[in-house]
Amino acid sequence: MSIAFESTDQADVMALIAALDAYQHTLYPPASVYALDLASVAQDQLLLAVARDAQGVALGCGALVLTASYAELKRMYVLPDQRGRGIAKGILAHLENAAKKSDCALMMLETGTLQPQAQRLYAQAGYLVCAAFGTYPEDEFSVFMQKQLAAAS
Repeated sequence: MSIAFESTDQADVMALIAALDAYQHTLYPPASVYALDLASVAQDQLLLAVARDAQGVALGCGALVLTASYAELKRMYVLPDQRGRGIAKGILAHLENAAKKSDCALMMLETGTLQPQAQRLYAQAGYLVCAAFGTYPEDEFSVFMQKQLAAAS
């Protein structure tokens, strides 16, 4: 498996995002789905990591949106038949390393209350529950988390 930063406008990457959106809408009411249109983010603020197998098939993705105050993790998704293989951990580590290299000291994220596997992944990686941030409202279906990052060496 390889993980690299890629363009958002590839058919297989767009298919991963569409699958994520469809999945989210099976779990939450529309007002509680905080999907980010990656095309709406300035390219210098967005990093999209894609995990691919040896044949180049996209297995999962995750995005990082860099702001002046923090980096926000968005669009984390791994194909259901590929889960449990460490792909999400690899994508998360890749994104955290990029945030550190961008001199970002804080990672933030929003995930859902009905996604215990995601919450567990983030907690195991050192993320702690926090208050809503940015433009997010308090939402009964949301869990907000953050992690302080060590400086890049």
